[in-house]
Amino acid sequence: AILQQRTEPSVLAFERDRERQSPVVLNLAKMAISQKEADIQMMLAASCHLGTKNCNHQMERYVYRRRQDGLYVFNLGKTWEKLQMAARVICAIENPQDIAVLSARPYGQRAVLKFAQYTGSKTLPGRHTPGTFTNQITDKYEEPRLLILTDPRTDTQPCREASYCNLPTIAFCDTDSPLKNVDIAIPANNKGKHSIGVLYYILCRMVLQMRGTVSPANPWDVMVDLFFYREPEETKEQEESAAAAAAQPAGGEFPVADMGFTAGVDPAAVAVAPGAAGAFAGYEGAPAPVGGMPGFEAANAGFDAAAAPPPQMQVPGGFQQMDSTGFGAQY
Repeated sequence: AILQQRTEPSVLAFERDRERQSPVVLNLAKMAISQKEADIQMMLAASCHLGTKNCNHQMERYVYRRRQDGLYVFNLGKTWEKLQMAARVICAIENPQDIAVLSARPYGQRAVLKFAQYTGSKTLPGRHTPGTFTNQITDKYEEPRLLILTDPRTDTQPCREASYCNLPTIAFCDTDSPLKNVDIAIPANNKGKHSIGVLYYILCRMVLQMRGTVSPANPWDVMVDLFFYREPEETKEQEESAAAAAAQPAGGEFPVADMGFTAGVDPAAVAVAPGAAGAFAGYEGAPAPVGGMPGFEAANAGFDAAAAPPPQMQVPGGFQQMDSTGFGAQY
């Protein structure tokens, strides 16, 4: 009875607080939950939850379990929470140009460019030049306030330079990635082209939502396909097909106007006038010649038919003798 008396006021207070909540707050909470579920489903479809067969001891906290084939599986709930934390840190930077996004891995270069385009940050794709953050004499010297890396293993040089100049670092880390000099590690698969594109897409959308650019009234109409890596052969084939379609004339395969013909014939110009019908009355075409053209027999008089060619001599072995009078007889 004492426990029941102690718990009843708290339950009643919870019910009163729940009734006092406005429907707008409840709708936003439901929208956030549905958005989280949609993001996790997208990450599952892009294989963001699959790690490697090796696991660093500092990444064990983000691992959900290990499959029978030896691959570690990430807890995508923690991945989504880390994406939210990284988006808050990115929004804390007043000038977006003070954010540097790097990717030495080819699969992440297009995603990095799109992320920098929509967030206004600065991108440094490709190979990192040593001394970009530390050597002030170089032409490409940069002094950002935040660094975002695709893979701390392939981007180890900028990660080390960031530690020299006290630069906070956000990195997408796999199960075997080293976490040295990494401040915010986002556990996810950083080796697949689809997983990298989806991660940058979700992070970019979260940043725009926190800045107020994207809202339920003004949704973000950018497809996730723009963040995916594209093969050079695929891009080349699409460009060639587009160029061929642009070079082909609209009238079909043969340009009618360039060949000196009109594109169409006016039926009114071809129609016979009513008064001119009597002019053609009684007219008949010339009959076709019977027995060939006239005078052709006289022209061929005195000529005999050509004689048949002599038979070729058979050579033993199945080979035929070459004609010594034809082409190549002089050789």
